[in-house]
Amino acid sequence: MAGITPLQFDKSPKIAFHRIEMSAILDVYGRMVMAGQAKDYAIGMHEDHALFAIFRRHAEAPTWRIEKVPALRNQQGAFIVYGSQGQVLKRGRDIKTVLKVFETRKFEVLNFSKPS
Repeated sequence: MAGITPLQFDKSPKIAFHRIEMSAILDVYGRMVMAGQAKDYAIGMHEDHALFAIFRRHAEAPTWRIEKVPALRNQQGAFIVYGSQGQVLKRGRDIKTVLKVFETRKFEVLNFSKPS
């Protein structure tokens, strides 16, 4: 008879968004949902960065990613917004400044597949 093994939890510290940062992100996400541009989101906390991914549809890759990378705080700013192809849309030190990229542009996902 085998003994019971306790669960092993990862005790390494994780990077997370603060409450004010999450409030600003969820405000933008809520407006995108109301406009029909977003349907789902995911949050990831890792050792070197925190991630908020916004999905247009449930089963596809994220359309936009908002990352917090504290290691880049002094160089380019801790916050980065990526597009669907991995292109950097905006970088900065303040989350509200970085999220303005969603207010100034209308995003449209282009489909280059052949028509059927």
